[in-house]
Amino acid sequence: MVTSKVMPTSQAPSLDSIAAAAGVSTMTVSRVLRNAPNVSPETRARVLAAAKTLNYKPDPHLARMMHLVRARKESRQRAVIAVIREDIASDSMRKSPYQFVSIDDIRRRAEQHGYHAEEFWLGRDNLTPSRLQKILHARGIEGVIVSPQSSELTCRELDYTKFASVSFGFAMREPALHISGTNLNLGIQMAAAELTRKGYQRIGVAVTRWIDLRSQNGYSGGMFFFHQDLPPKRRVPTLLMPQHEIIQNFGIFSAWLKRHRPDALISFDTLVPDWLKQLGLRVPADIGLVMHDWTDRMTAFAGIHHRRDQVASAAVDLLATQLLHNEFGIPASPRQILIPPEWVDGASVRSPA
Repeated sequence: MVTSKVMPTSQAPSLDSIAAAAGVSTMTVSRVLRNAPNVSPETRARVLAAAKTLNYKPDPHLARMMHLVRARKESRQRAVIAVIREDIASDSMRKSPYQFVSIDDIRRRAEQHGYHAEEFWLGRDNLTPSRLQKILHARGIEGVIVSPQSSELTCRELDYTKFASVSFGFAMREPALHISGTNLNLGIQMAAAELTRKGYQRIGVAVTRWIDLRSQNGYSGGMFFFHQDLPPKRRVPTLLMPQHEIIQNFGIFSAWLKRHRPDALISFDTLVPDWLKQLGLRVPADIGLVMHDWTDRMTAFAGIHHRRDQVASAAVDLLATQLLHNEFGIPASPRQILIPPEWVDGASVRSPA
């Protein structure tokens, strides 16, 4: 009696062979392997078990090609990424100079993935989280990028269970989404090192508490690390101003500055230069001034460049990957991408001694 055996082969298993082993159609195998919905848990488990037994390994080039093919077949409505902003009239941070990630940078990267990015402003035209939720579902929009920019954090009220989602920065702790941001801990250490190289001895940081929170305590944590190698007399306590509206913090800023007398300061471009002048200090003759969030309109100042164009790209890439793999809902293990910032020299700090 002759028996046949399945001999091992070096040829990669096909979807047909997995389908035969699992007792399902090739289309079902395709849906399972790309994590598509509407497949029963039992069928999904059977297909994955067959793929594992046959040592199936996905071809990334083929997967990308098929994603592009499917994307062209989808309706234009499904090709929109929602960028959720906040503009709450009663919010204490509404008039403060906190920077947004540019919609142009988001759109530029989104177009490379075949999507169009569209802004939605919570608080404008009576747009509430529940109303926005209905709009997004009605338009078939499945991917959202959240830009928390208010003390009220109205964006927390959305139900993210049906969306692929990414958040800018760490301001919104709950729900915990995937995050793209700037590594400000590294940025503060970089700026402190540059100022030290220029001969500054007492370097201080003065930002609002919300800014420190948004960076996952990157400002206070970076300075704490920097202080470890300094003698106590050179350590300037970090000032986390309590009021979201910067103009309300002049009193505490003035008292802190007079008490600790830093010779270099990392802070805001708005109000702080005028405050220093009001206190009789000249920049950079009496004190060096570094912008904590430098943009290309701040050409008169040195600063920390957050490279928001790269932050935008990373956020879109994270979102596109979720949409490719049909990953929706609040992630069990949120991914965090931190872009290293850059030091920008400027006339507001002196040249090295």
